[in-house]
Amino acid sequence: MAFTLIKCGKLYDGINDTLQDQMEILIEDDLIREVGKKIIAPQGAEVIDLSDCTVTPGMIDAHVHTQHVDWHTRNHDIVYRGPAWKSMCHLYNARESLFRGFTALRCIGSSTYEARGSLAARDMIDLGYFPGARLTVTPHYLADVGSHGDHSQYLRTNPELSECFAKMTPTMGTGVDFFRHVVRNEVKMGSDFIKIMINGGFSTPNDSPDDQQLSDEEIKVIIDTAHELGRTVTAHIYNSEQMKKVALMGIDGMEHGSLITEDTARVMEELDVYLVPTFCPYEDIIYPNEETLAKKLPQFRAKLIQYSERLQEGRRVIVNSKLRLGYGTDFVSVHQSYENGYEYEAWLKSGIDPFRALAAATRINAGILQIADRVGTLEPGKQADIAGWRRDLLTDPKALLDCAFVMKDGVRYPTVTVE
Repeated sequence: MAFTLIKCGKLYDGINDTLQDQMEILIEDDLIREVGKKIIAPQGAEVIDLSDCTVTPGMIDAHVHTQHVDWHTRNHDIVYRGPAWKSMCHLYNARESLFRGFTALRCIGSSTYEARGSLAARDMIDLGYFPGARLTVTPHYLADVGSHGDHSQYLRTNPELSECFAKMTPTMGTGVDFFRHVVRNEVKMGSDFIKIMINGGFSTPNDSPDDQQLSDEEIKVIIDTAHELGRTVTAHIYNSEQMKKVALMGIDGMEHGSLITEDTARVMEELDVYLVPTFCPYEDIIYPNEETLAKKLPQFRAKLIQYSERLQEGRRVIVNSKLRLGYGTDFVSVHQSYENGYEYEAWLKSGIDPFRALAAATRINAGILQIADRVGTLEPGKQADIAGWRRDLLTDPKALLDCAFVMKDGVRYPTVTVE
């Protein structure tokens, strides 16, 4: 048995909305044994002095596309990179996020067959063969033809090649029986949860955020089949009326939800449907920034401008709501997938209380990822996933870009500062 005593300057435990002074954490091997003041550690325990840091649970990002390592080449890589490359991307992003204080990620899915490399990456990290954040994974999102999840649309000017590429997408199709089958197959292959593409998107060229791209019957059978198999379901979705509809169908959560209205927020609050709002991708239109807006694809820029008023109103609704919010980044432009700390700045800039943002990135996300029995809070019996930050988490929007210490399962790793 190996013991480690961490001396904290301030402590955010993921449970209480406060920073506690002069707290200590005693770790035995990979587990937290005690949290308190003036802990008497066993003789020979390693002492780590973080008295100049705020110590928190390891952060969790609930919306990461780990199949990409460079947003500049993302669309090229979707089509021209194969299974080996994309499998390595999952491992790379998991490692880089870990070094930045994010000890768990939710891999939010891809389209083509090679996406199952995320399952192998998850298992290899869990077995200790590679350093990296723990991964919760869905390999494929479920989508209809021509939808936001149909990446063959990037090849539509070459119809024969587009059709060939579409055949490599095992969870894209039509009909209740098809989607019942693919849910069962994804669970069989090891998927931790199910994600469905209900609306179009901002980054894709051939759809709209208001499109409903699965029928009501298809959505319902996906939710019911997943629940029968013990899996939760989340949705890529924007349109408020459709958000309300799927909430009433029994969906567990939603991603983005950027066009939400007050009445839908009240329904989701009552039903405790979580929302991972992924603020950053829309930040340069919420708070106009021509420099970052220019980095996005032409269709992305055009849609952000078209929807700017509704995006701003949706942001106001989310910020003022009592929704169970998870912290997620969805970086496919401007920032790399592993630069998870930038989302914190967007939350604080929008007026969200820092403790709400910290809870979203720790305790609440642990619940969304269904790993709350192991991580997300600093208390006895939990895995020793711990991070330390030198900047003031309550006043500095860039605080989560400057990780000074990170530990996962009781093992200390090097840290990287984003800026």
